[in-house]
Amino acid sequence: MAMPPPSSTPTTAVALLGGGDTIMRCDEPVYGEAHLDGVAEVGTRSVLAVGATRPPFPRTYARFENGEAKEHATRFEDMFATCQSLVETQHGRLGKRLNIALITPTLRAEHEAGLGASDLADARAQGRRMSDFAREAGLVFTQDGHTKGSVAYAKELGILGPHALLSHSTALTDEEIAIVADTGTHIVHNPSAVASILARCPVTELLEAGANVCLGSDATAPDRSGDMFRHMQQCMHYHRTFHHDPSWLPPGRVLEMCTVDAARALGMADEIGSLEAGKKADVVLLDWRRPHLYPANMPLFRLVYFANGNDVDTVIVDGRIALRGRKAMFVNEDAVLDTAQAQTEWMLDYCGFRPLLETPASFWGQVRAMDQVEARSLSGLKKN
Repeated sequence: MAMPPPSSTPTTAVALLGGGDTIMRCDEPVYGEAHLDGVAEVGTRSVLAVGATRPPFPRTYARFENGEAKEHATRFEDMFATCQSLVETQHGRLGKRLNIALITPTLRAEHEAGLGASDLADARAQGRRMSDFAREAGLVFTQDGHTKGSVAYAKELGILGPHALLSHSTALTDEEIAIVADTGTHIVHNPSAVASILARCPVTELLEAGANVCLGSDATAPDRSGDMFRHMQQCMHYHRTFHHDPSWLPPGRVLEMCTVDAARALGMADEIGSLEAGKKADVVLLDWRRPHLYPANMPLFRLVYFANGNDVDTVIVDGRIALRGRKAMFVNEDAVLDTAQAQTEWMLDYCGFRPLLETPASFWGQVRAMDQVEARSLSGLKKN
């Protein structure tokens, strides 16, 4: 098997313990512990972002025992205690392969109208408290879904800085681009996300201002994947189309965004992100003997422009081979897939979501999916 030059492409994932700002699963430590135990078994790295939801509190959560949901009320203090527990017991596990980050809901001016005065004051105080905790503990502090003035709002709250990692960050003003660069705040750009359709993250402008921008997948739903090769390609086309100029974001620059720049954003630049003496042996090897990667010249260009996740043959994390011959070394893939499928089927039935699996009327022969337009209207999402 012929191999191209190895690259330190991503062996590390940042995951939110939940999604959005009202369903963070931090009512008890058991869920974060389970996530990290799973990552430990697979053999990769994880930075798990944990934090509280947006007020009002208490929030109602449920734990399933013997097939029955047992509800319990959860306060902010309960969620904060969960974060403290996970930091104390999980951060830095297995030679720093497992780590904790802290997250708090993104705020912007429009929330002042949506939240009552008391809840808004609580949200601001809770955001500052989580950011301060992250600074004191030397953790990454992250916020999801920045857009439309939220960066300026975060600066006013005093929660930006080299420890902060803001996702999406679309529709930034020139002032906010300067704020990001001046505070040393990091940005994770998700070019394949719905948020990047609704508004643009000004990646090229941020980079030229001196900001650090890394690349993310925004998870695997509804229309994207965890394949970072796909997102590198999407990133290049996205911004070249905006500028009407193919010279923007050369492939090497985009490769840096999901390797060395990502490691810098996570405070791991001294350990991973590039292949250098003294750093941990995190290496990804690709099977080069594939028609879409031939002829076998200009391998770095082909790595970025043509490769995909299915080309990965071997993954080495901290010197341990976690994937060889495209087979996981430490877990039974079939058992994991079967368990995930069974849990999904149960969830669909329990929540009554099975009708959502039906092929919509607008799937075939339509110029525009009007069911999506209606759903976006109901959810309050609009084109910026």
